Amino acid sequence: MNLILLFEEDFTAQERVLLYGRRLEHIRKVHRANRGDTLNVGLLNNRMGRGKIIAIDNSSVEMEITLDHEPPPPLPLTLVIALPRPKMLRRILQSVASLGIKEIYLINSWRVEKSFWSSPFLAPERLNNELAIGLEQAKDTIMPMIYLKRLFKPFVTEELFLLAEGKNSSSISTFSNPPADSAGTNQRRPIAITAHPGAITPCPEGITQSSILVMGPEGGFIDIEIDTLEQTGFTTVNIGKRILRLETAVPFIVSKLY
Repeated sequence: MNLILLFEEDFTAQERVLLYGRRLEHIRKVHRANRGDTLNVGLLNNRMGRGKIIAIDNSSVEMEITLDHEPPPPLPLTLVIALPRPKMLRRILQSVASLGIKEIYLINSWRVEKSFWSSPFLAPERLNNELAIGLEQAKDTIMPMIYLKRLFKPFVTEELFLLAEGKNSSSISTFSNPPADSAGTNQRRPIAITAHPGAITPCPEGITQSSILVMGPEGGFIDIEIDTLEQTGFTTVNIGKRILRLETAVPFIVSKLY
């Protein structure tokens, strides 16, 4: 935890917070912090700064905070992934949040097990908890937005098509509040790619514009799904000769792109 993520409900006064639970345990056992020590802090979807410990015991820690600088800029990438099994999704969300990706779509595909969609892990508070861990790791405060899309073709041909054209979709719903500057329409059409084993075209590298990355489930998309994506304007690319697990492939391809 390289940053203590704060929430509005933590505040007892304008510049005072009182923390319990997981954050308290981390401050005590990992940072081994004491009264008078300062730590990196940041308010969710807001500024970052420093927090000075003014009181700490086994039940709580009280800090005096100063928020004086902005969080790091987001990565200009929209990630669309076929819903993986819950344990893998947990690790992916932490990784994605730490990379600075702010827009994530979890979609259905033929190879996604139906039981995945009924997992209690998809509850908003559990998803946001994993994202928060990623933010704490990377010293960021802007919570990514997650969209759940259970119908593959309508999503790809309608909503994803608009995103690939550089337009926002108006039918999406989110679990968390978007950043203040996330509204509006992109002025330049993003690079739209689908990472798929066996594709001939290599993945682009070192791009300088926004992008949309689509990644399939274990085993990849089936042919008709790839055809639908290509008809929507997505280029199917490979990321090398090795077939990687999704949790490994996501940071690997993001590092190639940017």
